Amino acid sequence: MPMSNVLDEIKKIARDIYETILKKQLPTISMPIRSLKNVTYDRKNGYFELVGKLKERTLTATTIKTFAQTLKMMDLSKQLISEDDIATKREAYYVSKNWGEARFNEQPESDDVMDDIEAMMMVNREQIGFIPGEHGGAVAGALTVIDRDPDTGKDIRIDCTKMGSGAYSVPSSVEHLRFETDAKFVLAIETAGMFERLNKHKYWKKAQCIIISMGGVPTRATRRFLRKLNDENKLPVYVFCDGDFYGYFNIYRTLKVGSGNAAHINKYFCVPNAKYIGITPQDIIDYKLPTHPLKEVDIKRGKDALKNDPFVQDHKEWQKAIKVQTSMKVRAEQQALAKWGLNYVMEKYLPNKLKDQKTWLP
Repeated sequence: MPMSNVLDEIKKIARDIYETILKKQLPTISMPIRSLKNVTYDRKNGYFELVGKLKERTLTATTIKTFAQTLKMMDLSKQLISEDDIATKREAYYVSKNWGEARFNEQPESDDVMDDIEAMMMVNREQIGFIPGEHGGAVAGALTVIDRDPDTGKDIRIDCTKMGSGAYSVPSSVEHLRFETDAKFVLAIETAGMFERLNKHKYWKKAQCIIISMGGVPTRATRRFLRKLNDENKLPVYVFCDGDFYGYFNIYRTLKVGSGNAAHINKYFCVPNAKYIGITPQDIIDYKLPTHPLKEVDIKRGKDALKNDPFVQDHKEWQKAIKVQTSMKVRAEQQALAKWGLNYVMEKYLPNKLKDQKTWLP
């Protein structure tokens, strides 16, 4: 949605509330319920979509504070858009300290209201002026990013093979970026440590690929960056995470099909064609990897995925993987491959995995 349309929508919502109050009626704001219970997964579309269940926020004695916070956050958004400015989520929280009784006590409260507004308007938070405090992922390899100079509008070419010992950092907004690449694929990596090892030894040169550090659950900017590479440059995206339920479902599944919390924008911020190449439960067995015991929280995460995750319920391969790993009662980190040598991961493991798609998970 163009910024001007976002601004018009904010004004319309405010006007409707104002006119309802003038009629001496209780104003109500409706927004989608943000959870896995309100999404459906169709393999053909490839991402979580909203079912349509709504929650309503009506101005009453018990909801007056949250209602006021919602309106104040929308007003801040209107200000940011009008002035072509931005605010981090953390800054928005501190701005609320000037809102008197409507101020937030903790940042999760302001984040939740921000997400509600985003869902209500069916836009992403960058379109209403808010950006995450953290940067996107680190990028290295066979890629030239074409950015633009904000002052002159001229192209700026960034060669990701010439970043010295560092890497290109994905900006908070990536929509305007263009890419030139002769890479064969993109390898999205969970941990910064594994990324650093592969970058240090220029694995991307040997494999003719692009490597991206997700740094845990990838930011929206990182997910959008990967999606653009997949869509615009037709590059397959392979994901390499720790062998645990957090890596499988919080990181990989969020990248591939999105989340229940952000189902209103999953269409743009996931990579339905992504494939999971490892670490898999079978890898733990085949490569005789050192392991850690599964904790109660791990087991619960696996059981929740079997019971409540539409993505898992649609893929028997993932159901089997959960049951195998739960029966083994262990998890393994990417770095466990170092048991066989510090560079075993790029000399043996990744080449073996890339050759044999039967070892991947959907």
